[in-house]
Amino acid sequence: MARILLAEDDGSLRGFLTRALERAGHEVTACENGDDAVDALEDGPWDLLLTDIVMPGADGIEVARIAAARQPGLRIMFITGFAAVALTAAQSTPQAKVLSKPVHLRDLVAEVERMVAA
Repeated sequence: MARILLAEDDGSLRGFLTRALERAGHEVTACENGDDAVDALEDGPWDLLLTDIVMPGADGIEVARIAAARQPGLRIMFITGFAAVALTAAQSTPQAKVLSKPVHLRDLVAEVERMVAA
């Protein structure tokens, strides 16, 4: 079981992701924006940060930078619907995995499993 910090501003998607990851046996703390995710970092340590990139408050790239500074070695996965933003995320955080929306829950859970097991 992994402790996952999830930051996603779309309430429906956040709920779907949370339920899918919890069904897979993970503990999930879900935040509706980047600022809340930065605050939740205090409740770590975390095994994985799963964050949207474009959202209110701190964007996902900023959340990832802060998270990596506070917890070196934290695994980071970005999800985004914007191809150009995905490229920027991949360049700024090369150790992170970037998934494009729409993402199938089964694929996301499988990728989380791979990252946590690594």
